Order: sequence, then C-alpha cells, then structure tokens
Amino acid sequence: MSLNYDQVIEKYEPTLGLEVHVELNTKSKMFCSCATEFGALPNTQTCPVCLGLPGALPVVNKRAIESTILIGLALNCSIAPYSRFARKNYFYPDMPKNFQTSQYDEPICVNGYLDVQIQTDEGDKTFRIEIERVHMEEDTGKSLHVGGSTGRIHGAEYSLLDYNRAGIPLVEIVTKIVPDTGKYAPQVARAYVAALRDILRGLKVSDVKMEQGSLRCDVNLSLAQVNSGKLGTRSETKNVNSLRSVERAVIGEVIRQANRLEDGERIIQETRHFLEESGQTRPGRSKEQAEDYRYFPEPDLVPVVPDAKWIEELKKTLPEKPADRRKRLQTTWSVPDKEMAAMVNAELLDTVEETVLLGADPTKARSWWLGEISRIANDRSVLATELISVKDVAQVIALITKGELTDKLARQVVEGVIAGEGSPADVITKRGLKVVSDDSQLMKAIIDAVTAQAETAQRVREGNIPAAGALIGAVMKATGGQADAAKVRELLLKHLGQ
Repeated sequence: MSLNYDQVIEKYEPTLGLEVHVELNTKSKMFCSCATEFGALPNTQTCPVCLGLPGALPVVNKRAIESTILIGLALNCSIAPYSRFARKNYFYPDMPKNFQTSQYDEPICVNGYLDVQIQTDEGDKTFRIEIERVHMEEDTGKSLHVGGSTGRIHGAEYSLLDYNRAGIPLVEIVTKIVPDTGKYAPQVARAYVAALRDILRGLKVSDVKMEQGSLRCDVNLSLAQVNSGKLGTRSETKNVNSLRSVERAVIGEVIRQANRLEDGERIIQETRHFLEESGQTRPGRSKEQAEDYRYFPEPDLVPVVPDAKWIEELKKTLPEKPADRRKRLQTTWSVPDKEMAAMVNAELLDTVEETVLLGADPTKARSWWLGEISRIANDRSVLATELISVKDVAQVIALITKGELTDKLARQVVEGVIAGEGSPADVITKRGLKVVSDDSQLMKAIIDAVTAQAETAQRVREGNIPAAGALIGAVMKATGGQADAAKVRELLLKHLGQ
C-alpha cells in the first residue's frame, strides 16, 4: 500500500536543508566587465576571462562583495575579516574554465539565522532557520539539450552551449540542518525561501525572479523514524524555481522516501530533479561517493579583507525588515489580515505601495491591483505589472477621485491601456470616456426616467428611497454609464422632493 503524506508523518520525521543560489543584479560579471543582461543573444556577453582563455586574469567585482556583505548582515551573519576564493575543479561543458571560482573553507559570511512564521493547527508558530554560510561564486553557462524526451543530456541528439551566464555573480546561502519541523516541513521550506526572497528584494541586490533562474533552491531532505534520534540518508532536489514547487518538492520527497523505506528499500544519496507536472522527483546523479573537487586557493585573486568601518557603514543602510514593513503598512492602510495575505501571496505589496506613494488611496490601489488587473493577468498567465504600469494605475485612481471617471469608465480606461491604446489620457480621448457632469444634461435624463417610470417615482416621493435605484439605473443607461451615480442620485432625490 502506498502511504500518503499524513500517514508518512505519523511514522517518519523529516529533516530539511536548504541551499539557495542568488544571481546578483550587478551590471557586470563577477570577474570581468561583461554585461549581465538577461535574454541577450547567445554567447554575445563573453570575453577571455569568463571563457577561461589562457592568460586572462580575473578582477573581483566590488559591488558583488558589497551585495554579499549586505545579504550576510540582513541574515544576522558574522562578516569574516578575511576570506578568499578557491578553485572548484570539475569538468562539464557549461563551465568553460573546467573549474568554478567559488569560496570553500573561508566564506565571507557565517553563522546567521532567519526566523519564519507559519500558520499551524496551534496558531502562528515561528521557526528559526540557522544559516551556516553565505559565500560568493560565479554562475555557470547554460546547456540546451536538443532531442530526447526529458530536455536533459540523457537521450539528447546534441547540445548547444550559451556562455552568457558564465561568470555572473552568484551568492549561495546554505542553511544548517533544519530539524523538528514535523508535518510542517513543506510550509517551513516555502516560508523560508519566501522570506529570503523578500529580504533580497528589499536589499535590491537581485531581481529574485525564480522563473528566470536568478533565484533557485536546492532542497535537501532526509527521513528517520519518529523519536529515533537519527538522521536518514538525504536526497538533494536541484534548482527548484518557484515557491509552490519548493513546497511540493518537499512533499513529494517525503512520500517517495517513506514508501521506499516501507518496501524495505534503502534511500540512495543522490541529486534529483523536480517534475512540475506531477510534483514528483526523478533521479539525477549519485552522491554516494564523496566528490573530490580538488579545491585550492585561487592564485589569481587576492583575499577579501573588508574594512570594519565599511561594514558598519553598510549595516546603517539596511532597509526595514520585510516582516516589520508588512506590519507597518497593514496598520497604516487599515488592511484586514486576509486582504494583507492576499497582497503578499499575489506578490503585489510593493506594487500597491508604489501606487500609494504616487498619491493613490491605499484601498483603491489595493482594489484595482487585486481585482480587475489581477483577473486579466491571471487569464493571460502574466504578471499584473506586465499589463499596466504603476503610474498609469495611479493616474486612473486620481481621475476617479477627481470625479472625472466613474468606476465603470475607469475599467474601460484600464482595458484600453492594457490593449495598447496609450496612456489613460489617450484612451479617454480615443474612446470618448468622459463623465457627464453637465447638470442640464443629467436633469433631462432624470426627467425622462421619471416620466417613463411614474409609479416608481411616486414611491420615491412617498419616502421609499431604495426605489430610486431603478431610476438611477435608467439615467446611467441613458448616459452610457458616463454619469457620476452619486451626483445622479443627489439630483434625482432633490427633483422628487427628498
């Protein structure tokens, strides 16, 4: 019988370990001046240094060091007064030098932590994730395997190589083992990566776009019998590229390992690949034998010796912690817990804040981004901010506030902007979307409505105010929805002696 997740957790205790790789958003690579723009034509952002050509000498990117120190400080790490780069030697086609310049035994940041909060059956609970190290390295190139059914090298007809990414500054954040998460291991893993992403975004050191690979997570997981006091054999699920997938990868591995153990099979220490379609993992390469990367100090780079004064100056620039910021904004905007969670989950908190900073009412900003715009974005499977700019949304809200647009007209304006018809002002002009504010025009429509619905009008005269809704609706229809409903109501009731 195959065990489900709940059955597994009754018998087995999962232990997590998380390795997160972050591409820094520096303008140039880690050891050369090549550009780092995403999506450039293959092999157009390379030079002798990042291609590892003979005689080419690297120079470390100061901004990358600064970004890494900021990350370490934000994660409560100690910043090493002395660290150095090393050569990690291995052969793979996407590493043109046949070694990766990384940090080995002397990383720049050590011994930090990050607290994450999740909802449990007992209420909110905080888990402390201890950080073992934060170190600098360079990213590899990208392989494209053509043919075959998996998209990987096994079974491919041939492979193509793009070295644009080779040498991009990369930071690896490695946790210590994370025990005692119990059944909440998937949620803890997701919450950690989400919190880490928020911190990195706040530091402005990376665009943290998981879908583009600028932030990716390796999930280490092992199982042991509950209360055994032992650690099981771990698997390492590589390059998981979304928060949802991190959670699903943990669940999938927990179930897979437990069922193997129940069948009397042993767990193999190996890398695994996450399958988005099924939520399962498949084997990669065995790690049963310790790999000898023949690390040795990089002879072409001097040690990194950050000045203590510089570190203190960087510490003063740290932004507000994401959790504190969320609490502050929630209080300032008077947002209910459920709606705040919706904003955070939709990754629209920053967007709403930017809209508010441009003068928009917080409630209206939240409503537009989480409502109509998100609906269209979901239908098209794109990000809301890819459809319309913060500036345009702020302008639409300003026009509503001024009474120059009704909500109905505003939706048409937003639709026009999304359709590529120009700015809100352009759409208003092209579509003739202007609020009817002339009292004489409105009164004519009101009189026509009262005449057509004499019985309803009489009920309003007699004090049945809710009955006015039908008359207001008729006026709005007559004006093509371009009248201010509040003003129509005011004029109508006055006309009927109310």
